[in-house]
Amino acid sequence: MSQWRGKFSCRNLTKSQLGGVVFGCTKHTFKECISKQLFGLPYNHMSYVQRIDIGLPLFLFNYSDRKLHGIFEAAGPGQLYIDPYAWTSNGSERTSYPAQVQISLRLQCEPLSEEKFKPTIEDNYYSSHHFWFELDHLQTNKLKCLLTSFAVKPNPPVSTSHNRQLFHFAPSSETKENADESKLSRHEPLDVLEVSLGSGRESDSSAAASHPHISEYHPDVQNSKQKDKDCILEKLKNLTLSHEHQDNSLMKNVDQANIPTCKNLEDRGPLEEEICSEFNGDGSPLVSSPRQPTISQLMNEVKELRAYRIEYSTKVCYLEEKLEVIISVKMILCHFQSGVPLVAIFSLFLKPDEAHKEIHRLRAHCNMLESLSSPLIAKDGGSDMEIFSPDDSSLDSTEAILLLGGFDGYSESALSSVMSYFPSRNVVKAHSSMSCIRSNASVAKLDGKIYVFGGEVGGHGWSNTVESYSETDGRWSVCPPLNQRKGSLGGATLDGKVFAIGGGNEGEYYSDVEMLDPDIGRWIRTRSMEKKRFAVASSEHNGSIYAVGGFDEKEYLNSAERFDPREHSWMRIASMKTRRGCHSLVVLNEKLYAIGGYDGSRMVASVEIYDPRTGTWIDGEAMKESRGYSAAVVVKDSIYVIGGYKGEEGVDFLDTVECFKEGQGWKNVSCSSMGRRGFLSAVPL
Repeated sequence: MSQWRGKFSCRNLTKSQLGGVVFGCTKHTFKECISKQLFGLPYNHMSYVQRIDIGLPLFLFNYSDRKLHGIFEAAGPGQLYIDPYAWTSNGSERTSYPAQVQISLRLQCEPLSEEKFKPTIEDNYYSSHHFWFELDHLQTNKLKCLLTSFAVKPNPPVSTSHNRQLFHFAPSSETKENADESKLSRHEPLDVLEVSLGSGRESDSSAAASHPHISEYHPDVQNSKQKDKDCILEKLKNLTLSHEHQDNSLMKNVDQANIPTCKNLEDRGPLEEEICSEFNGDGSPLVSSPRQPTISQLMNEVKELRAYRIEYSTKVCYLEEKLEVIISVKMILCHFQSGVPLVAIFSLFLKPDEAHKEIHRLRAHCNMLESLSSPLIAKDGGSDMEIFSPDDSSLDSTEAILLLGGFDGYSESALSSVMSYFPSRNVVKAHSSMSCIRSNASVAKLDGKIYVFGGEVGGHGWSNTVESYSETDGRWSVCPPLNQRKGSLGGATLDGKVFAIGGGNEGEYYSDVEMLDPDIGRWIRTRSMEKKRFAVASSEHNGSIYAVGGFDEKEYLNSAERFDPREHSWMRIASMKTRRGCHSLVVLNEKLYAIGGYDGSRMVASVEIYDPRTGTWIDGEAMKESRGYSAAVVVKDSIYVIGGYKGEEGVDFLDTVECFKEGQGWKNVSCSSMGRRGFLSAVPL
């Protein structure tokens, strides 16, 4: 499991967005992939391999020579362990590539070097030599067009004879008794005239083998071979001087005939060499022939057909790109029916991914303008949007939950937007956006201000920036930065101070704790935890701060610690039964609830409850869905768990909200106004 969003091994395209998939191999596994007609990837790629349906275009990338092979297609759905022992040394070990799919060849093409195909999928490269294997529809179409221009002409059907050539002649002019039967008819169609390569050298060799005392190089044998060649050449000359209707026959069958050229003579038998010796290296004959204009004309027509095929493929790619643009623009117009400058709409003619980003930028901008002018509350009631004024008596301000940043599960885009969510009415209220896109951040509330700190900022890595939102005037202010860039950290407030707990940055994991004293105006390092804790969950309760679970660089933890400000130290408390990271920790009725998260192998739905009075953890009722990187808050004696990341069964980001109340268990809450969202922060208003 990747530790944070920026390190995910995939783009997490939805099933409708997935246009194709690249699989990997090496020079040692390439033949097995082709012979078994099976492609495979490591387990962590199963999230999108399971979205592969029959007919989806597939490609094979050879890491050894950095070349891309194709075009293949899925012959079945993506599954786990179709062949549990594939690509192993002796076939007895379990495969390291269980995310598998059966394949078939759609079109055989020359493999493309990386320098040729890289520009087509440039957006998928997250380093100079590594790229995501998921392709959207536009990338897939471009790759198909590129490979099609390098399509390999299919080989002629394999005959039951050893090697078959285009014509068949009598083996020797000296065999008078068979000459009449084997003599060519001048009017016989070309496609039934066959000759075995064995009619030359192989027949003589077999004859010499049947008579051991006769050498293959005996003069009689050599004379026989020369006579055979002379006979073949004579027949060819007669054929070229045949009537005009034979030209028509030739034209009808030229596509079926694999006409040899004088290139690559080392791949031809002696008969082909003899035929080709009648021509110069450029294909022109040494001796003029009435047939030659026809051959030249055919060669020119073949070149024209190849050029037309490339032009046709290019036009198809062009039209598909235009179609993507039309779809994107239509989507924009549906979302922004009025009030959006035309320049903003036209800017979406870049790429589908850029269109998604621009949509969310404009949406956040509209939210900000809406909140600054006359804040409204919107309810998604289907096709119509119900509008409520902020003082609507039907809304209960004590249940408002502020949601900040995260990732939009539809476009995979990070967000800067902020909204308050009213679960009982399924409505959201837009607030002014944060100063930057932010996910995997932490949040804490102190003296009417909500502090957001750290996290990943717009795909540019972890940040140390901090900003605060005033509940009084709805404005954001810049605050002193953290001492280190970090994300997936815990946050809590205690004794008028804000605490940033643990977290990590680019493979580094921290036990550090920083404290912001608003009176001093800077973050101060305070006593560190006993363990490093990345993706930790934390909360304040009864004058102490609790830090639970997380990842310590080696494994996910079930341990927990408590910070007592009177002793100014962290103390180990009882451990949970389940290891957890990217989970949530909230306090309800004097007890701490550790909810969901990742246990080192999968997301879980389990819940554990800690009672500080007894110092023990007990199992609680599990949620209806497994999830991590969700937001959990307590309002009106109920726990609300919002969105999150699931990463299995074809579902990544969740669009569900669950509510827990003692004595009633977990229930799903109507949340059509929310959409898919994960890696977000939340706090009650």
